Amino acid sequence: MSSLVSSWSRTVHSVPEDYVFPENKRPGSDIAAPVCKDIPVIDLSQLDGLDRVGKIQQIMKANCDLGIFQVINHGVSEELLDETMNLFKEFFSMPAEDKAMHYSEDGTKGFRLYTSSLSYIDDGVNTWKDSVKHTWEVRKLSSRILDLICEGLGIGMRYFEGELSKLQELVVHHYPPCPDPSLVLGVGGHSDPHLLTLLQQEDICGLQIYKDGRWLGVEPIPHAFVIMISDQLEIISNGKLKSAQHRAVTNTSSARTSLVTFISPSLESIIEPEKALVSASEPPVFKSMRFKEYLDIHTANHPW
Repeated sequence: MSSLVSSWSRTVHSVPEDYVFPENKRPGSDIAAPVCKDIPVIDLSQLDGLDRVGKIQQIMKANCDLGIFQVINHGVSEELLDETMNLFKEFFSMPAEDKAMHYSEDGTKGFRLYTSSLSYIDDGVNTWKDSVKHTWEVRKLSSRILDLICEGLGIGMRYFEGELSKLQELVVHHYPPCPDPSLVLGVGGHSDPHLLTLLQQEDICGLQIYKDGRWLGVEPIPHAFVIMISDQLEIISNGKLKSAQHRAVTNTSSARTSLVTFISPSLESIIEPEKALVSASEPPVFKSMRFKEYLDIHTANHPW
């Protein structure tokens, strides 16, 4: 079993060389990046009121500019969110020998624990995290978010039902404290290859987005979901929506856990710009491709 970062990191006083990112890619002083003020927080309980159009416009502006927004009062109970977060925090706190029973590098397993055993592109650098893949249902919330995006794009409601949102996967990332967070990354800068990403954060800063040539923090709001546009939505919208460029940084004092749900098309789905969003003045900017082909290309370039 590859050694879990959460098992050995608490005893080291410097970052091992194979976790130090190249100078042009490490966080450096951006560890303390200011919080981005342009990410709207949408109260979903107010969407049936008089300001529905205004709220959807707010969502769409954020999606076009940044590819990210947050939602509160979303219908998933606070008790369930707390219990799920605490469950995984307890899991990562177990002794190494207990966690070892769940360790696997077989990506087809329904529940598996793994660590940063794959290198970051060609730099031979590991990311500072351990992860668990599992299934957790937020289907109702993701369908609601996708319907709001349909409304904002002016395409048919339920457009994303069926094959375009068939797959759902939960990945739980655990970022142990690091002796020098300026040298490492929990997750390198990237966009997600899926359709939509829903993320639950702890009340600890660590998620950052790339805006106007700099990295900015995403405020951790208790019991909120961070919603990020992923690559397939950018393609289907013909570039109208922006796939969020994001990464995760660490800190010296506290472990951080995030629960990330990916909504994806079926592997054989053909992904292409929706015809209603293409015209003579706005020709297609992406070519048609099976989701599996796209995923293979993305995985080859982003092996974490």
